[in-house]
Amino acid sequence: MSSDFEGYEQDFAVLTAEITSKIARVPRLPPDEKKQMVANVEKQLEEARELLEQMDLEVREIPPQSRGMYSNRMRSYKQEMGKLETDFKRSRIAYSDEVRNELLGDAGNSSENQLIKLREERAHLLDNTERLERSSRRLEAGYQIAVETEQIGQEMLENLSHDREKIQRARDRLRDADANLGKSSRILTGMLRSGHSQINLVMKISYFLQVWEKRPCKGK
Repeated sequence: MSSDFEGYEQDFAVLTAEITSKIARVPRLPPDEKKQMVANVEKQLEEARELLEQMDLEVREIPPQSRGMYSNRMRSYKQEMGKLETDFKRSRIAYSDEVRNELLGDAGNSSENQLIKLREERAHLLDNTERLERSSRRLEAGYQIAVETEQIGQEMLENLSHDREKIQRARDRLRDADANLGKSSRILTGMLRSGHSQINLVMKISYFLQVWEKRPCKGK
């Protein structure tokens, strides 16, 4: 199970490194190459999301007592994925501005106020997007904490169940020991009574013999 996760992990690391490099190159490329690079990055981002889903499924199959370490790594990878998507959005917006300016030409220079307004709207949009992403990450972190808390609770219940079974077995052993002690006590009591009866019998026989020896003889 962990070997599959580590395989996906390596693929994700290689893929995100390529995406980071390509996002950084987008602003410096000629228009035709930029368009192709943007499409390529979108495809690789989708592949990275699929890898994260596979890794998440693998983590869910790991036993609860060993899952914590992998859950922490998954949170880190999802945060990295969120940062890549934010960087890519910014790169695409810059790319769109440049294409628009090329299409407008001189007319774009005469519409400076409109461009300023568009930039302000873009900045506002980016700010809102980042807030939404931060909220999403907080919700995801809260969900992970809830899942881990549930796992800890399940482990505690299992431990309590094992302890209850141990206590029950100890009680059964004590019960058996009490029964054996009672049986032994009855046997010893019977043996003592039998011994007393034998002693009484010997004493009676001894007394009878003494009386017999002391009786007067008729011949004398």
